[in-house]
Amino acid sequence: MKDELLKELKDAMKNKDELKKNTITLLRSAILQVEKDNQKQLTEDEMIAIVSKEVKKRRDSISDYQKAGRDDIIVDLKREIEILSKYLPEQLSNEQIEKLVDEAIAQTQATSARDMGKVMQNLRPKTNGKADGKIVSEIVKEKLLNM
Repeated sequence: MKDELLKELKDAMKNKDELKKNTITLLRSAILQVEKDNQKQLTEDEMIAIVSKEVKKRRDSISDYQKAGRDDIIVDLKREIEILSKYLPEQLSNEQIEKLVDEAIAQTQATSARDMGKVMQNLRPKTNGKADGKIVSEIVKEKLLNM
């Protein structure tokens, strides 16, 4: 992924695409910072987790900018999400998430909303980087409440 990011960064600089250049630079520096802090090379999954975190930050801030009426910033954030999403694995559909949730509920023998933590813990490795955690938790909550 690092090589691909470097190549994309060079392309963005050649094409004078400031937003793409800045987004990739921020992502590269986030990865490098975690590597320095932990003094180790990150695995592909760990880098995907960082990309996922960066996408989540941007998604969360969109609603704040909508309230402030800053459509110009929202457009940039959506484009940044689009750029970053290219480095994530294919995202799971709601139907796929529901199937995984059903399996996790069966595996953990969950019977009520109190078992949500067990179900989420079971799902995390299967959905990490492939689905928005907020969507997963909403589906789990809905299924557990309807039991």
